[in-house]
Amino acid sequence: MKQIFIHQQHSPHLVIFFAGWGMDATPFQSIETAGSDLLICYDYRTLDFDASLCTGYEEITVVAWSMGVWAAMQALHKEKLPIAQSIAINGTPYPIDDRRGIAQAVFEGTLQGLNEESLRKFQRRMCGSATACQEFLTIAPQRSVEELKEELSAIEQHYTTLPPVAFHWNKAIVGTADRIFLAENQYRAWKEEETEIETVAAAHYATALFQSLGAPVTTNKTKPE
Repeated sequence: MKQIFIHQQHSPHLVIFFAGWGMDATPFQSIETAGSDLLICYDYRTLDFDASLCTGYEEITVVAWSMGVWAAMQALHKEKLPIAQSIAINGTPYPIDDRRGIAQAVFEGTLQGLNEESLRKFQRRMCGSATACQEFLTIAPQRSVEELKEELSAIEQHYTTLPPVAFHWNKAIVGTADRIFLAENQYRAWKEEETEIETVAAAHYATALFQSLGAPVTTNKTKPE
């Protein structure tokens, strides 16, 4: 796992953002964190997490998107960090799951058929429209297809061999137009977890989802029906 500070002004509050598969820090450079420091985590070929980068902070907000939701759980469940709140965006604790994540056949098809052309098709589905995809490509991650395939294969191996872990999410944000982690699968997963659900009219990736990660989030502890 790679960990890179985007904002580091030694604020008392840190936002740790776990990005999705295939990402680096490039698409998230413009994230605003309301004066908080921002640490981006990505590349889940390994799940090693350097907790020393989080020392000295009074409070930590964990935000995870897509495959980062599961990766955050694996990375943080043993760490004794002052986590004040945790927010999952368009992901679940079950990334390869027919009912609560990405269907096994879809995941396998993506992995086995990954090339430059199929990656562009994935990014188009991820963004939800051709216009949004063109905007994304101007800030797309600078990683090779070979590396992304290695990461996706590693995620599959980690997920199928590592035991489930306990990690509390205060809120799950579900994009109703998500074509990667289908909204109905997200609902199903988070209802099982008894996590508060907020719905937004958004695709899997949308810049609006990440614009103000450092803003205070009021959690009313409402559980889904």
